[in-house]
Amino acid sequence: MHRKSLNKWLLIFLICSMAAGRLCAQRLVSDMKIVYKLELPPEQLQADAMLEGSTLTQYMRGHLSRIDMNLNVVHYTYLINSKEQTLITLIDNHGDKYLIRSDKEEYDKELKQYTGIRFKDEAGTKELLGYTCKKATGIMPDGKTFEVYYTPDLIPENKHYNRRFVNLKGMPLQFEIITRTGAKMNVIATNIDLHPVPAALFETPVSGYKVISKEELQKMGS
Repeated sequence: MHRKSLNKWLLIFLICSMAAGRLCAQRLVSDMKIVYKLELPPEQLQADAMLEGSTLTQYMRGHLSRIDMNLNVVHYTYLINSKEQTLITLIDNHGDKYLIRSDKEEYDKELKQYTGIRFKDEAGTKELLGYTCKKATGIMPDGKTFEVYYTPDLIPENKHYNRRFVNLKGMPLQFEIITRTGAKMNVIATNIDLHPVPAALFETPVSGYKVISKEELQKMGS
């Protein structure tokens, strides 16, 4: 074999090997649990020191997902069923427990707001929990922006596991949440578990919660 032909085939082999390595690195994920720590803005911590140590836990299992936000003083749980297009919100405020149901119409209305978020890749990477994460800027329909570091090596099977990231090309391991005051809260992954998630975690409680509407919750001053 001529040297030119040999070099050509070696180059093709290297390109194919690199591509195969990248494909092997990517993993389509159905079941996952990620624990994040919340770094709240200093002014918010000064106003309520009890918020320090707050966490966010993301669960997913097929078309089901669950988000637990533990702010110490109040605990929010969101049960999302992307197949039936429903959302259940659970609130535990010092033992006062409330359940709010969102039907398909409300689900679709909120989803449209999140599908309008665009993600623009930026220069720079960050190592988080052994994954090389790409930096991206999330651009909301109203022009507000937030920063994300995501790994393209973990691809969620259910794109609607967290509607905020329906257009993101991987799993976010660090991101910002814009609070009602306009301040930004940092959310950073501290643990990833890729083992099967128990189905019981996605079940709606049948007792212990008072069923209310969003309007009733607003009247209560929450």
